[in-house]
Amino acid sequence: MTATEPAEKLLSPVLSASWDDHRPWSLETYRRHDGYQGLRNALEMEPDALIALVKESGLRGRGGAGFPTGMKWQFIPQNDGKPHYLVVNADESEPGTCKDIPLLFANPHALIEGMVIASYAIRCDHAFIYLRGETVPVLRRLHAAVAEAYAAGFLGKDILGSGIDLDITVHAGAGAYICGEETALLDSLEGRRGQPRLRPPFPAIAGLYACPTVVNNVESIASVPPILVRGKEWFTSLGTEKSPGFTLYSLSGHVTNPGQYEAPLGVTLRQLLDISGGVRAGHQLKFWTPGGSSTPMFTDEHLDVPLDYEGVGAAGSMLGTKALQVFDETTCVVRAVTRWTEFYAHESCGKCTPCREGTYWLVQLLQRIEAGEGVEGDLEKLLDIADNINGKSFCALGDGAASPIVSSLQHFRAEYEQHLAERRCPFDPAAATVWADSHRAKAPQPATEREVHA
Repeated sequence: MTATEPAEKLLSPVLSASWDDHRPWSLETYRRHDGYQGLRNALEMEPDALIALVKESGLRGRGGAGFPTGMKWQFIPQNDGKPHYLVVNADESEPGTCKDIPLLFANPHALIEGMVIASYAIRCDHAFIYLRGETVPVLRRLHAAVAEAYAAGFLGKDILGSGIDLDITVHAGAGAYICGEETALLDSLEGRRGQPRLRPPFPAIAGLYACPTVVNNVESIASVPPILVRGKEWFTSLGTEKSPGFTLYSLSGHVTNPGQYEAPLGVTLRQLLDISGGVRAGHQLKFWTPGGSSTPMFTDEHLDVPLDYEGVGAAGSMLGTKALQVFDETTCVVRAVTRWTEFYAHESCGKCTPCREGTYWLVQLLQRIEAGEGVEGDLEKLLDIADNINGKSFCALGDGAASPIVSSLQHFRAEYEQHLAERRCPFDPAAATVWADSHRAKAPQPATEREVHA
């Protein structure tokens, strides 16, 4: 794969193939695109063979960690006499991350079919979708799609005459970012306050209702049916050796044409920018995130880093949710990091001291620096607090809060020091808005001397 390949070869619409169709969310449209054919193929296989197929395909979790999906299914103990559960994590709420909600809104049956296949593989007869409660239009569309699937015989008793039963419950969360952490999600689903659990035991052994549970991301499960239809060889022909397949890249920020770009793993930001029209006209790239605001930031030096798990990891960051937030030279990096850190401090569940106290103090220091009131030693104090959070908090929320601070100081320490030296923020916040250039173009220009005397 090279940067000179045309867009039609670079992009690989699979989950997004029907998004431009009339009523793409409907069962009728989904079935025109081989909908539920993967399920029929799966029901002709033994559950263990199905797990082996997904494992051999190399499908990795699309929720951030990149853990092999088939291996996660394989961890579920069999013949243990306990009910097994599948829980789909649709609590997408990290700043910049926006792939699962569009997918559910435009193509909910992809998830439902994948859930039936996964449930059959792990011997589960009751599955759950934990959706972020604020996304009411998506919640309604998901309920309607589940009802369609029941009516068509893809859910309920004796699915397609196979003797397999499955019920799906759609649960709306109350809007807590911490519930994106799988064990906090399970606590919330059980009716308790969403806080991460101590592990072990892991969910595969004692998850929902203390029973074996698989927790997967929306995109991970929705990616399973195409593998059953087109084969594992087709899937491994996309992407890279260790990160095969296709995925949704969410391109946002100072981009000419932001949106969802479905492409094989291993593409670069340079290639995606070529397709999307590049950074907004008249500006240049300053920094960007490869996997959302919780991942260490990159600069223009990293434009050709392969966007797969190994490539991004080797460059010092994480692929995460593939939320590519692009910022041009009008953006104050201190301001951006401060806003992210304010989010993490607000969303900290408070269970562990490093995250609860550390994020609070990070916000105090960053706000002081941004306002031009920082003092000598603040930058070292930021790094010291981040070091006391990173790897020491109960879950990954603390790590996510510390990552952008450490990486921004690594790449833009001079900008922090400029705030301290000049006792102010040297950037105009209005210049970073997407409408700034259009407003500037419409503003009346000062009259020239010739015009004044005319």
